Amino acid sequence: MAGILAWFWNERFWLPHNVTWADLQSTEEAAFPQAEDLYLAFPLAFCIFMIRLLFERFIAKPCALGLKVQANGPQKAQPNAILEKVFTAITKHPDEKRLEGLSKQLDWDVRSIQRWFRQRRNQEKPSTLRKFCESMWRFTFYLYIFTYGVRFLKKTPWLWNTRQCWSGYPYQPLMPDLHYYYMVELSYYWSLMFSQFIDVKRKDFGIMFTHHVIGVTLISFSYVTNLTRVGTLIFCLHDVADIALEAAKMANYCKCQKLSDLLFVTFAVVFIVSRLGIFPLW
Repeated sequence: MAGILAWFWNERFWLPHNVTWADLQSTEEAAFPQAEDLYLAFPLAFCIFMIRLLFERFIAKPCALGLKVQANGPQKAQPNAILEKVFTAITKHPDEKRLEGLSKQLDWDVRSIQRWFRQRRNQEKPSTLRKFCESMWRFTFYLYIFTYGVRFLKKTPWLWNTRQCWSGYPYQPLMPDLHYYYMVELSYYWSLMFSQFIDVKRKDFGIMFTHHVIGVTLISFSYVTNLTRVGTLIFCLHDVADIALEAAKMANYCKCQKLSDLLFVTFAVVFIVSRLGIFPLW
């Protein structure tokens, strides 16, 4: 195992020429990112998740109800043990042959059975209220972390002159504000990875889970190799578009269609400028 780790963390691959991991150990004069710091993300991720639960219950939900967001889910199908067993154990979309068999067994017409299965499938869908609360949490977090990132980056030399991201690399001391920025972003993505299993299930579940895994991996390795300066710029560029996206979703759930359309257009413009323009070209 030690040999595999030594091969994986080969200094010739991860670090510049003639630089070793020992050179990047923190001292009294200067602190550098350490791999052990990544363990802080787990308790922080748990704290972020708990903050989210409290936020959704005591802030997002009252806001949603005040904005007349629909609290009730879709109409529930009437209880039926036989149909419920077919739905949970066999299929949620019965074919014509099975529908005819159930019709004879229950003495129901086929149309009524189709309606039951449609209502039962709709029960699986989350209420608009729950989706609003999730979006409001994400909107609040992205707004907070983007604002923090902008306030932090305004004081740094590498915001407008990106060559400063590489000045003196890898001997760039770790500032407390930068350390906090990185740990909060990493912890948030860890919390998303785990909470995705209890969040509203969407069709792109697998894609988003892969997205979170890649995000955690990139943040972790960029921290360990002290590529944190450019990492903070990437955080800022990615978070700004998500603010507009979650705001557009919230407006849509509130049935403010014109505002929602405007925010979606804003999201598209910001996304194109930040992620397809500034990020790859600058």
